[in-house]
Amino acid sequence: MCINGHEWAKRQATKAGLGFTPLDNGFAAVDDPAGLQAICDRLGPAEIDALLRKWLAILPHPFTGADRSAGYRYQISVLQAEFSLTQMLDRPLSGRIFFEEVIRENLDLGRPDKVSLIFNRRTSRRTPSRYRTRVLTDTVTPSVHVDYKNDKIKQYHKEGRALRTETTINNTYDFGIRKGLAHLPELREIGSSANRRLLRVEQLSHDPIHGEQVFTTVTTPAQQGNQRAAGLRFDQARTQALLAALVIFRLLPQGFTNADLRRHLAGLLGLPQISPGRMTYDLRRLRLHHLIERLPGSHRYQVTDLGWHTALLFTRTYTRLLRPGLAHLTSPPELTRPGANTLRRRLDQLDTAINDYARQEKLIA
Repeated sequence: MCINGHEWAKRQATKAGLGFTPLDNGFAAVDDPAGLQAICDRLGPAEIDALLRKWLAILPHPFTGADRSAGYRYQISVLQAEFSLTQMLDRPLSGRIFFEEVIRENLDLGRPDKVSLIFNRRTSRRTPSRYRTRVLTDTVTPSVHVDYKNDKIKQYHKEGRALRTETTINNTYDFGIRKGLAHLPELREIGSSANRRLLRVEQLSHDPIHGEQVFTTVTTPAQQGNQRAAGLRFDQARTQALLAALVIFRLLPQGFTNADLRRHLAGLLGLPQISPGRMTYDLRRLRLHHLIERLPGSHRYQVTDLGWHTALLFTRTYTRLLRPGLAHLTSPPELTRPGANTLRRRLDQLDTAINDYARQEKLIA
């Protein structure tokens, strides 16, 4: 017998007149969270056993009436129990950025010390378990899996709108609990606690959502009052030149002027000169994006802390990573110094390994 607790709770909520928005086998929103929680808490051994008895009264089975009178009857044991925690996100895109960073920074979740914290069980070298962290991808949705004996905990970005954490118990004896249905409340306590402990164990060294917001703020149009300025697109040569000039001007204690920036920018772009009007437009772009600020009572500007950090990161990423990396990937072999093109060689090796594996599994001819 299989029972989906979420679907049972939906039916009970509908009967009670409780409004909700479904999320696959879960809830995206609900009018009365406390009322829904009370419904969920009602699902226990008695309700599940009643469901079994209902169908045994309808379906044919080996036990006759005399057998049942003699005390022979079916009993339910727990073959598999799954307990989930679904946290809805108010900004789904930010949630995906957050979860991808969680995966990147928590690849050590499968270590014995982390497993013992998540499942609240002592582990040793002799504990029969595979200590590993697996990151699997279904279409574009990544998920992280951590094993403990026959059981596992999984976390993924559900339907692009929620963070789903679920513990699956495949053998109750892994936790010293018998398989009888009467022990379901004990299993629920273990599963629900494991879900929350996983969230406490996971750590981030920074807020990736804040970084995404800053990147979007710099690269998209900005507006203050009646003033509006175009975004500073990372892939534009003019943006890279402007930011490179800011790196230089950060060191000037008295700031810089329109004329100072014109001279440096013209040289960086390979132009004979830049008009004052065009430079005024670029200064407004930098100012409305808070990368520079005007010194009070003057026509001089200074680079802000945000401008300094952004300029340094953007220009170093472009000049030291992106540009040379693409050069390694696209330069003809005869123009490359022997042994220098490590990136190209490693990517070619990866491509060959993937193709060899596909042929081995008969995925391609």
